Amino acid sequence: MEISANLTEKGKIDLPIVLRAQGGDQNAFNELLVKYRNPVKFMVQRMITNAEDVEDVVIDTFGKAFSNINNYAPDYAFSTWLFKIATNRCIDHIRKKRVTTFSISSTFENEDGSYDSIDLDSGGLTPEEETIKEQKNILMRQFVAKLKPNYKVLVELRYFEELSYEEIAEKLDLPVGTVKAQLFRARDFLARHITKSNIHL
Repeated sequence: MEISANLTEKGKIDLPIVLRAQGGDQNAFNELLVKYRNPVKFMVQRMITNAEDVEDVVIDTFGKAFSNINNYAPDYAFSTWLFKIATNRCIDHIRKKRVTTFSISSTFENEDGSYDSIDLDSGGLTPEEETIKEQKNILMRQFVAKLKPNYKVLVELRYFEELSYEEIAEKLDLPVGTVKAQLFRARDFLARHITKSNIHL
């Protein structure tokens, strides 16, 4: 693999780890997560103030980066690529927050790399919009029903009952970190199945 002359020393240090990740090495993914979780979180906090929203965007950032890790090319540092993804996730989150009161939008990726959302606005809907909202809700619950039981419970508590990570952890007697990790896996599963279904929620 040809390495760009523009690649920084930091980029050169990360490159072997990234190459291992591109080969499917789970330990390499974990190394990148541990190394960049706090820097990404700090960057996200500069754009988003709500603590739980920050956690969601951080999780989405790494999910997006890791699912597209093979698209990374060493023309620039991995961190530059990662922070660009984080910035885009923040912008998408802020844009959707302006018009959405209920959303798990950041988890559903289309084939073109964009994200669709489930927007269930709580008021001021026309009868037609109410019908569409109800149809989306039914479809979403059908997808959730296909999850493994432990993932299904987590998604329902988080997105339908709108409990915090801490409340879910207490309710299920699980560490908060476990709740977040399992929710990420559940959302990734949902994203893949919704994308394959060609149904736009």
